[in-house]
Amino acid sequence: MKRSWSRIFALAMGIPLLLGILAACGAGTTTTTTTPIGSTTIKVATDLPTSGKDAPSGKPTENGAALAVTQANANHTIPGYTLVFVPKDDVGAAGIHDPTVGAANVRALIGDALVAGYVGPFNSNVAKGEMPITNQAPLGNISPANTNPCLTKDATADSADCSGSNNLISTLRPTGKVTYFRIATTDDHQGPAGADYLYKTLGYKTVYVIDDAETYGIGIANSFSREWQSDGGSVLGRSSEPSTTTSYVSLLTSVATKHPDAIYFGGLNSTGGNLIRQQMLQVSGLTTTPLAGGDGVVTSDFASAVPAGKGGPTYGTVATIDVASIPAAANFIQQYNSTYGAANFGAYSAAAYDAMTLLIQAIKTALANGAHTPQNSSDTAGAATFRQAVINAIQNIHFSGILGPQSFDSNGDTTNRVITIYKVGPNPANVPVSTPGWNPVSQVTVSG
Repeated sequence: MKRSWSRIFALAMGIPLLLGILAACGAGTTTTTTTPIGSTTIKVATDLPTSGKDAPSGKPTENGAALAVTQANANHTIPGYTLVFVPKDDVGAAGIHDPTVGAANVRALIGDALVAGYVGPFNSNVAKGEMPITNQAPLGNISPANTNPCLTKDATADSADCSGSNNLISTLRPTGKVTYFRIATTDDHQGPAGADYLYKTLGYKTVYVIDDAETYGIGIANSFSREWQSDGGSVLGRSSEPSTTTSYVSLLTSVATKHPDAIYFGGLNSTGGNLIRQQMLQVSGLTTTPLAGGDGVVTSDFASAVPAGKGGPTYGTVATIDVASIPAAANFIQQYNSTYGAANFGAYSAAAYDAMTLLIQAIKTALANGAHTPQNSSDTAGAATFRQAVINAIQNIHFSGILGPQSFDSNGDTTNRVITIYKVGPNPANVPVSTPGWNPVSQVTVSG
């Protein structure tokens, strides 16, 4: 049989080309390499009160989030991408958290297309200022510390305080979609846990309640008072004192005439907690009266506001499990302390670490599901699509963090609902503590 050598040569020369085409198409291979289509830089942010009077709460929280970003980059958690940490401070001219500053911060984050999400805010009234903006962007966020129930619930969601003017859902969630999440237990559980401990465990029967006239303070004081009365206790009076108050002596002098077993303060160390604790020592009849509050006062600053051995016993609740009680968290605590110092550990350092780690895992999931990062900081359309993919991943995540399993219900609230109760005092056994000056005395797991 006669062959055409030119034809054979042509076929032979075509084999490498064909093999090249098949290789390019992935034929005959079992692995593929995913090349990023958009930017290989992904920004993750925080919005927290890290200066002024709120620094004792906000800075340790920011540290926890920053540590998560540093470790994720070191571990190449998202191969092929670099995470850039963008911290924002929402403290205003008055030296405390400011919803207007928070709103400006999130507008700036939205304006940078490479920002995929953020951890924060810390304060519930700042969340009220930010949520309508981020919901429409959309830009997802995970708060480690917001506890006011009306940020996510209404009266139909079995939260008695979220009706009428406090029914905020349509305002905070104008698109009807959930973009805000939190891993802290809400105050409709935290307030009652504090009331039950003071009444049922410690045996106090009468209380005077003060709040700081802010969203968080009013809300937790309401839920505390309702549970206190349900338990059988008596509320001797209630006062709302704005955060600009510099002297509570006149009020406390009046309170002393009622001889309360305890005083409960709904607010922060920076919005009255420190001053009330200090000024109770100036009022005859209150120098040894117990003082209690929510997580807003569980700071090292509040614990040291009164010299050791002075004043009555002081209690506070925190809306997460005590991280120092978790053996698996020992490595995190050691890494945090070696980076930022044990004196700078805060009640929500671990929660912020978990929140940021969760956000990073959601970004990784979004990418694995086919989402693409924006091309650059100006790619508005790309940002909207990618951010929504990240939000979807957060909503459906099941994540095991240092504080335990984390997932979210349909409102964006954590399903891991734990309250820890602390007492100010010395730590003679030198056991690990979440916040310097505070020792855990009880823990409650709640449902619903």
